[in-house]
Amino acid sequence: MHAALAAIRRVLRAAGAADQIRTSVAGYVLTPRPGQLDLEDFTSLAATAEDDPRQAARRLRSALELWRGPALADVQAHYAPAARARLEDRRLAAVERLADLELAAGRHEELIDRLGAELAGHPLRERLTGQLMLALHRAGRQADALSAGRGYRARLAREQGLDPGPAFLSVEETVLRGDAGPPVRAGESPKGKTPTFLPYDVADFAGRTAELTQLIAADGAGPSITAIDGMAGIGKTALAVRAAHHLADHYPDGRLFVDLHAHTAGRQQVTTSEALEALLRQLGIHAEAVPARLEERAALWRAELAGRRVLVVLDNAADSAHVRPLLPGPSGSLFLITSRRRLTDLDGVRSLPMEVLPAADATGLFTRIVGERAVREPDAVAEVLLLCGFLPLAVRIAGARLRHRPRWSVAYLAQRLRDERRRLSELATAERGVAAAFALSYEQLEETERHLFRLLGLHPGRDVAPPAAAALAGLGVAEAEDTLEALLDTHMLQQHEPGRYRFHDLLRQYAHDTAAEEPSHERHAALTRLLDHHLSTASAAMDLLYPDSAHRRPATARPATCFRDAAEARAWLDAERGNLVRSAAHACDTGRPAHTGLLATTLYRYLYDHALHDDARTLHGKALAAARRLADPEKESRALTDLGWVHRSQGDHRLAAESFEQALAVAGTAGDRRGQARALTGLGDVRAAAGDHEAALGALRRSLEVFRELGDRFGEAVTTDYLGAAHERQGRFAEAAGLHREALDLFRAIGSRGGEADALHHLGIACLRLDRPAEAGEHHGDALELYRRFGYRRGEAKALNGLATAALALGQAGRARHLYRDALDAAVEVGDLAEQSRARAGLSHLAGSS
Repeated sequence: MHAALAAIRRVLRAAGAADQIRTSVAGYVLTPRPGQLDLEDFTSLAATAEDDPRQAARRLRSALELWRGPALADVQAHYAPAARARLEDRRLAAVERLADLELAAGRHEELIDRLGAELAGHPLRERLTGQLMLALHRAGRQADALSAGRGYRARLAREQGLDPGPAFLSVEETVLRGDAGPPVRAGESPKGKTPTFLPYDVADFAGRTAELTQLIAADGAGPSITAIDGMAGIGKTALAVRAAHHLADHYPDGRLFVDLHAHTAGRQQVTTSEALEALLRQLGIHAEAVPARLEERAALWRAELAGRRVLVVLDNAADSAHVRPLLPGPSGSLFLITSRRRLTDLDGVRSLPMEVLPAADATGLFTRIVGERAVREPDAVAEVLLLCGFLPLAVRIAGARLRHRPRWSVAYLAQRLRDERRRLSELATAERGVAAAFALSYEQLEETERHLFRLLGLHPGRDVAPPAAAALAGLGVAEAEDTLEALLDTHMLQQHEPGRYRFHDLLRQYAHDTAAEEPSHERHAALTRLLDHHLSTASAAMDLLYPDSAHRRPATARPATCFRDAAEARAWLDAERGNLVRSAAHACDTGRPAHTGLLATTLYRYLYDHALHDDARTLHGKALAAARRLADPEKESRALTDLGWVHRSQGDHRLAAESFEQALAVAGTAGDRRGQARALTGLGDVRAAAGDHEAALGALRRSLEVFRELGDRFGEAVTTDYLGAAHERQGRFAEAAGLHREALDLFRAIGSRGGEADALHHLGIACLRLDRPAEAGEHHGDALELYRRFGYRRGEAKALNGLATAALALGQAGRARHLYRDALDAAVEVGDLAEQSRARAGLSHLAGSS
């Protein structure tokens, strides 16, 4: 610090200004004298209004001569890029004002080279392009003028997916007509006319009918303020400008527009004070009459609006504090504010949150940009829009990319977008893109919010609740929820239902990319914490739902307090099921195979009992891969047995038998007797279903013998019940009933309510075959009550079919029909084909006999 200060003092002494640096309480203060700060001189010269155009031009030339290259060229501080871009924008504005004066004075020949040089560095500067076109045209070079215009049009469409504004179109029309009149400047009007500073309304605006209706309805006699909020690229500015153009005629005293640049690449945010100055100047207030202090500017602004009807668009606001001093007092004005943050703390402001485009509107937008190719490939268009997440910015960029690549088909574009790792780079242009828009929002977050955002990019699931986010980030649940809500307010997250948060698909990929900023050990630790949370909470839920089989689940840590009752536990499993399965699969694929097996074992009963076959097949398949990776035969046998039961429940006896046989062989090689018994139970049930009764009885008796030797009463009860079902298939109904009663007693002794329900259901079937329908009905009714108590819909379907069959045997046809219909509804809901078939057969029988 001292060395740097000494160097500064040497420079100042050489310039004769050593006395201008002084020490203060906060540090050091440099106070230049008038004429010693070039920026101050430039601002004074460039801002001075002159009635004499020649004098104004001289002052602007003097202002521009102060520039000797890029501003802050040798400064490496973090603030330098944004400040440099802002100063360059001020220089270009002065260049454009001088060019207007030079054109008006007939010095077009002198302008051509100067404007060409400026455009080489700023090719998308619309006003400069129009001035060059006029200069070329007035020099007799109409073809060159039109060529410059075409080049600008093509580049604007290619890089931003946009068309030129009305000021440019007016210049182009002037050149085409051969009219050498003065240039048309956006926002200027002859004296006495309404000041209009609205940007052009995009020609390919699509949809947003409901939002436009709401904005137009906000037009009224008193002041009306609407804050339009939404994620980056959602189309907030386009909507505000479209509505403003619709309503412009209602506001004869002015249509004003200020871009506050809260999220503009390379631009420093416009301060509230600067915004007030711009608005006052747009109303016609002379620069010298604009007060210096913020409070005085705000008071003058409110006074100027009083009694006027003015339409004001405040675009790209950072937050409520950014725009609060800009809001009007009593007046008939309309304010439209756009922001990526929800401005919920502004009094009297209507909120209009924007979502992604509906499919039909997105199709319309894409088709307008692309043309005939989109009409020929509707399926490919639908895929492209889905991959763009129906985000307007992404749709525009994808459409523009296709429009300027005539050899590409829509299907080829969709193929390129399918690769998630390159999708964000595909949806980018030379100067902007979806990722760039997200980056600006990300940089505005607090560090705690950025940290959680990055870690959420690691989450393998589709949504997240506060406890899971807390585990991922190592936070308390309350702190995690506050941070999630902050991300929701800035539209970095969405909320599809209370307490659950998710990313827009494109933001998910951006978050995943930013997660690379986290050290590898922190990423590993975060995912481990998440998996531990999923495992412990799932275990707690399963303990409430299936206390009888707790001994069969892994001995993992349980949270101290988690669920109030079984219903809440079931609701959590239903909500988190997809995340749990994806987490388990992700654990297997990223070097945490132990977590995969533990989650699969923990969730087995829940997935099986609720006929969640696809998830069960995925989870147990990953558990099998994980066990083989760990070279753990006991876990491999368990995974194979669980897969066998999934195949069995789907009616695929061949695959089920293969899985059980493989499980039996693996368990036998490892000396895993419990694994052998489990595999034998499954194999016996499959053999019985296939009609191979002797093999079925042999396997089940061997299994029962092992479970008894091991003292596994739950395994003994289950196998006894299956042994009864095998006897029933042989027509030995009395023996079957006896075995089901034995299983029922075992289940009741160990407190297994689920097993008790199954045994009651099977006993009901045996009693019906013994021509005891009333007793059968009682058993099925008791089973139904238990199934309903813990929400087991597949069990409900079985018990309802059993009750219906008993009712039919008792001559209660009406009751039987009602029960069969209820059984069919339950079976369809859970995808149980066997129970659907039973219900339909019963209904068909009733229909034929009526």
